Amino acid sequence: MRKWYKNLILSMLLAIAAAAVSGQALAQASECGKERKITTGTLTEPVYKKLNDIYEDVGNELYDVSYDKLVIMIRRAKGKYLKATLHQMMAQVEWARSNYDSALTNFEKAVDLDALPNNIHFSLMYQIAQLYYMQERYDDALDKLDLWMCKVPPEKIKPATYVLKASIYAQKQDWKNVIPAIEAAISMQLGLDKKPKEAWFQLKLASHFELEQFPKAGETLETMIQYWPDKKDYWIQLSQIYYKLKKDDEALSVIALAYRRDMLDKQTDIMYLSNLYSNRDVPYKAAAVLQKGLEDGIVKTDTKHWTMVGDAWYAAEEMENALAGFEQAGKVSDKGDIDLRRGYILVDMERWEPAIEALEAAIEKGGFNDRKTGEAYVLLGMSYFNLENYSKASTAWGRAGKYSKSKKSAQQWMNHMREERARKLASN
Repeated sequence: MRKWYKNLILSMLLAIAAAAVSGQALAQASECGKERKITTGTLTEPVYKKLNDIYEDVGNELYDVSYDKLVIMIRRAKGKYLKATLHQMMAQVEWARSNYDSALTNFEKAVDLDALPNNIHFSLMYQIAQLYYMQERYDDALDKLDLWMCKVPPEKIKPATYVLKASIYAQKQDWKNVIPAIEAAISMQLGLDKKPKEAWFQLKLASHFELEQFPKAGETLETMIQYWPDKKDYWIQLSQIYYKLKKDDEALSVIALAYRRDMLDKQTDIMYLSNLYSNRDVPYKAAAVLQKGLEDGIVKTDTKHWTMVGDAWYAAEEMENALAGFEQAGKVSDKGDIDLRRGYILVDMERWEPAIEALEAAIEKGGFNDRKTGEAYVLLGMSYFNLENYSKASTAWGRAGKYSKSKKSAQQWMNHMREERARKLASN
């Protein structure tokens, strides 16, 4: 048994004993509109001694012994006050023994007898509310909790009270009422100069999400990040909310800061940041982030991702990096499309030898349509031609001529090559 609960039981039993000895002449209170008038009873000296004996057993955590003694006393008890006192004591002992159904039954009997003084009578409401909550009797739990809150002095209401209330509303999926309850708990905790618990903010955040109150969710996450700046999920969620609210600059700023803090450790995180950079026309950073993710092993190495790197570098007009990206994509692809794209770039840059390597790799892998195959042979012929390897150029264009879409272009290059060779022979 945890020490705190042992102390709770002892304090409750002491309260019972004190009330039993003093005897209150009249107790009046309004149960939120209902007047309660009772005259509390007193206990005889022998009964008090037996209760004190049980109190000592509880102090020694002899809960089974206490239970057996209380069973006998309840069976013999006469008078509402004594019965209520015994049932309340039995409820505390049963709670300590984790027999919550029995604890609830005894608490209810103690309250139904309506004989205990107000301070004890209403204090039972809170414990009954907790047990109703444990039994998923949420409406009953709210009724008892509201009654308790109505009756006790304000200083008795703690942040945990509002947390319990918020939790009950959450189980009922009454998100609108969760929010004011959990906000009250947070505000009260701050008023005590204490840091609110993370779970409280999580419940508040979940409620805003359920109600699609995204601006409020964003404000909540901003506060959560201040308290728990190392929690990656909060940074990502805040960025995603900004993105949903069409605040793209804020969305990018938040996730980029998380990246600089080395918090993004999953492929989805890196892809999200890279895509945001692309959407904001910052292809250089889009490429750099994604490439580093690949090199660090965070992002899966495959054709798709390396092609995205190549595309981003190309958009940033970083041709060497684009070629490197496409080369990596080609290495892990069994189709020639990526090598063909690299070939296009290399031909455009007049880098003939690397172009030949890329184009031959593309043709060997294949996997694209006749039009692209014909184009690949035309470009291959051009590359050989510019290296003055006329034989291989002629072979490449001859193969290009077999494809209808490239036949005309191949023939034009063949004619140009003949004219160029004739011109050189004439000049010699």
